[in-house]
Amino acid sequence: MYTKLKTALIDLAKENDLLESEINITAKILTSEEAIGETERKDFPLLQGKEFLIQADFKNALGQAFTDAPSNFKGKLKKILELELKDNSDRALFIATLNAVMRYVDAAGKTIHCKNEGPELCAAEIVRTIIDKYSADIKVGIVGFQPAIIDTFAKKLPVNNLKVVDLDKNNINKLKYGVLIWDGRKMLKELFEISDIILATGSTVVNDSLSQLIFLADEYQKPLYLYGTTVAGAGKILNLERLCFQSS
Repeated sequence: MYTKLKTALIDLAKENDLLESEINITAKILTSEEAIGETERKDFPLLQGKEFLIQADFKNALGQAFTDAPSNFKGKLKKILELELKDNSDRALFIATLNAVMRYVDAAGKTIHCKNEGPELCAAEIVRTIIDKYSADIKVGIVGFQPAIIDTFAKKLPVNNLKVVDLDKNNINKLKYGVLIWDGRKMLKELFEISDIILATGSTVVNDSLSQLIFLADEYQKPLYLYGTTVAGAGKILNLERLCFQSS
């Protein structure tokens, strides 16, 4: 998957004469206020210090990526393309850059995270979109702890129709909004088996689990939806469905 994404970025850079140009890519770690603003709900992973949002600035086109391993980079685009993408830190820099470059060449949009009431509004629209397309009896599997989405689904679906997996040990086996959080390392296949559709965080493209989600979605023939800004560029390249209604 990363080979395909890197090839796509190389092709874009060559087509637009960006590969060898003296352009700086600056990735900085955003504060929670810069990233998400003032939210009524305080249990977003970003506000708990468990995730960070880095931002790449490419000729004033911005691209972001969520990661648990933030780092900074300043240099030429070709240096980003030399990263081996073997850890979350390198992958986050690459994905943020991919989003920024694709925004710059008008190949992707909605690369900037929503703020303030945005996450709540987006959650409501995601839930409404899924229920309108399928039914109020749809069985939804969620990959990643996103409190606004989980809470909104929990209020709209029968209690047994919502299952959630996460990788954060502080969430696993805890009851959140009436939903028991499963261990994403152990229960992912079961999530696909029992769900009608899967809704996953776009940060899976950084933590190297997106390829497994795509494989399982194909194996179990289940619709896969991604949410968030992190997967903006990759979603276009990999032809994935993305739900991200309040981003800019």
